[in-house]
Amino acid sequence: MIHIPVLRWGEPYKSLDIDKVVHFATGEPVAEVSRANAGLIQRDMRHAQRARDVLREIPIADLLQMMKKAGELYSGAELPLGDGTQTPDQFARMQSATTGLPEHMCRFNMKKNHFVLSQMDKILDSLTRGLDLNILSRGYGVEARGVPISYQAQSPVLGMVLPSNSPGVHTLWLPIVAMQIGLVLKPGPQEPWTPYRMAQAFVQAGIPKQAVAIYPGLGEVGAAVLANCPRSLIFGGTATVEQYKGNPRVQAHGPGFSKILLGDDVVDDWRKYLDLMVDSVLVNSGRGCINCSGIWASRHTKEIAEALAERMGPVTPLPPEDPTAALAAFTVPGQAEGVSADIDKDLKTPGVTDMTAKYGARLVKGERYDYLRPTVLLCDSPEHPAAKKEYMFPFTTVVQCPQEKMLEAIGPTLVCTAITQDKKLQRALLDAVHIDRLNLGPIPTIQLNWLQPHEGSIVDFLFRARAFQFEGSLPA
Repeated sequence: MIHIPVLRWGEPYKSLDIDKVVHFATGEPVAEVSRANAGLIQRDMRHAQRARDVLREIPIADLLQMMKKAGELYSGAELPLGDGTQTPDQFARMQSATTGLPEHMCRFNMKKNHFVLSQMDKILDSLTRGLDLNILSRGYGVEARGVPISYQAQSPVLGMVLPSNSPGVHTLWLPIVAMQIGLVLKPGPQEPWTPYRMAQAFVQAGIPKQAVAIYPGLGEVGAAVLANCPRSLIFGGTATVEQYKGNPRVQAHGPGFSKILLGDDVVDDWRKYLDLMVDSVLVNSGRGCINCSGIWASRHTKEIAEALAERMGPVTPLPPEDPTAALAAFTVPGQAEGVSADIDKDLKTPGVTDMTAKYGARLVKGERYDYLRPTVLLCDSPEHPAAKKEYMFPFTTVVQCPQEKMLEAIGPTLVCTAITQDKKLQRALLDAVHIDRLNLGPIPTIQLNWLQPHEGSIVDFLFRARAFQFEGSLPA
């Protein structure tokens, strides 16, 4: 069995404390993983500046070429993994075996990561709005209009407390090394695969191994990463987002509560957008924060909910190796049962109807894992608690709400697809500060534009623009 070590600035370290990563269906060990601890991280962070220093020795233009090479290696090469090796096919099978995500979805997420790495020069150009990237490296420069400018890195490294639920989140940290900032990664318990494979692809492509540290472990390890890194990203639920709200050191990514709004001018033609609605809910087994958890309209809501239920209600669990599998397993004991019970509690409220109930039981229990089948709830008012819920499977509410009250009622929304040509509504959507990503027109919530920030700009999070003047010569 493969042993995966702690990676201390590129150096493998075998801990006395070992965790086993097991197959979600059989319980058989897939790998053993060394467990880090808070003290180890605290000691290693004394050398965090070295991660940035070794990266700054390489011009950003060269790092971008290395990132492209790393993308090719990540997606196509047999790479070292602990005391063994791993092919791309083995990667997809192992990731599926421990996360419950179907293998074809794991391969799709590999393609997303490869695409981001292959387009990194364009992505950074867009994220910095055309800034000369050497300014990030030197810390200063001169704008095209002749004004001196300075960008100051706020941390030599970025800490990441990663989840296990969706491998697609790794696209968020891929640009970091290209900006000459080191990485401190705490993998999700069931998903150590992507951080390790990506780190090996970086090294094989010529990126200094001292730029990346990986610390598997329990909750104390994630807390230690956040405490010792001046800038960190964390993924979690609403409670996690609230805990770090207003903390300038931490960017918390939580539920998306992404939505589709059908304007009064198009809602009578809702059938034209049924495929878009289904894909927004169902793709990637509904695990992403960009999956749609609410469809809002002023009328036809029952018909819309019935049509969605007819399309998604019959979907059933299939083996993870099946290329048509649409559902991911819940691998944490009791999690699916708890989610289903929460939904049933909301269904006791008048005005909420489970439109998928007639297609079979929502909860499908296994010996070591469970599935939740797609669920569509019809809400006759935005006041119902169910109208603001989001879960880690294909779940959506269809909410009846007058158009003039929609923006006031939808609440915080990561992705809003607004299908309307109503200029007044479009203006209100553009001005709405509680919408993060706005799609005007029939664009699925799951369709990302990699040349735009996902949820807050990572450049603004890591670099501070400051006033800057000089006379005489400056350091190179």
